Amino acid sequence: MAETNREKLHIRLHVYNEDIEVVINRDDEEYYRAAAKLITERYNAYAQAYKGRKSEHTIALMTLVDIALLYQKERTHNDTSPYDNILAKLT
Repeated sequence: MAETNREKLHIRLHVYNEDIEVVINRDDEEYYRAAAKLITERYNAYAQAYKGRKSEHTIALMTLVDIALLYQKERTHNDTSPYDNILAKLT
């Protein structure tokens, strides 16, 4: 149990205009901090472009779609199934 607690880390992330407290795996801290920074940067870009014309909720959804799109594109670059299928046919 004590070993599990050493692997966990309690951090505070600043996302846009809010602080969020999370308990994470110690090895993932840099990823969480980078994710919070990315969310803040993308949200700020949309907020600046659409301030007064879109609601905060809509801007948040636009930010989520933008980041999900980045994720989906990256995911397709790492998809090895087409290569695995070709190799299976060759062997």
